[in-house]
Amino acid sequence: MPRPVDPEQHLQRRLHIIDAALTCFAANGFDGTSTAAICRLAGIGSGTLFHYFPTKVDVMVAILELGAEETKEFFNSQASQQDAVDVLLAYADHEADNAQDQRANSFIRAVVVAASHARVATALTEHQRQVRTGLTPWVERGREQGGIRTDLSVERTISWMLALIDGFLSQTAEWPAFDPSRERVVLRETISRFLAP
Repeated sequence: MPRPVDPEQHLQRRLHIIDAALTCFAANGFDGTSTAAICRLAGIGSGTLFHYFPTKVDVMVAILELGAEETKEFFNSQASQQDAVDVLLAYADHEADNAQDQRANSFIRAVVVAASHARVATALTEHQRQVRTGLTPWVERGREQGGIRTDLSVERTISWMLALIDGFLSQTAEWPAFDPSRERVVLRETISRFLAP
């Protein structure tokens, strides 16, 4: 008779593997990371890895899905907030905080390479959908509150806000001298000016 699975232990093991894989992808890129390297860093055997993630594409998809879930949780945590502009700026801060993980810049490059895999591309699209779904009601509310420009549609406002954030993340990935902890103030200021009526 098989042993019952402890859901909490299962989740913790899964997150441990994801963390090890993120470190490997950041250090060696997507193509340079092997499942054996993930196993070594996680301190597990290949059978354990394959029980959770049959391929490294599966691990990459899991990392992106976790990011989408964290985005959803961020917006859920803002539900009681009143000032829409504050929430939009808090989202920019949230993304800047994520960029301060030492692995973030190299991981972004690994994701770009992995995006050639259909499942990774689908996970990226879903993450973007989650972000837009989270931002939309706050941009709408900000317009109603008179705190956000109305000369652009809601969709275009979100696209430009994401272009600013994605540019910030791109600089974090591509320019070693770009310090996200220092530049986050400029990101926030730039988005604030862009959103102003």
